[in-house]
Amino acid sequence: MRGLGPLLIALALAGPAAAQESDELSEGVDLLRQGTRLLMDGLLQELGPALDELHRGLADLDAYELPEILPNGDIIIRRKRPLPMESPEDGIDL
Repeated sequence: MRGLGPLLIALALAGPAAAQESDELSEGVDLLRQGTRLLMDGLLQELGPALDELHRGLADLDAYELPEILPNGDIIIRRKRPLPMESPEDGIDL
């Protein structure tokens, strides 16, 4: 029982120190969360237009079949729905 007194005193003193470390850790995590949020917001503002353009480009890929490699090495990428044919009057002027 003689060694129990110092142990109880050590535990009593460690309680406030552990609480202070917990508060500092919680504050550090909050600051890290805020910094991450600011970084992500900045990235989205900078990359937003490029991401929108990429999304539109990927949506356009749905209009095409998978590429086909011919025996001579040519690669053909066909549209799923062909474009309407131009009339001779709408031809290209050379």
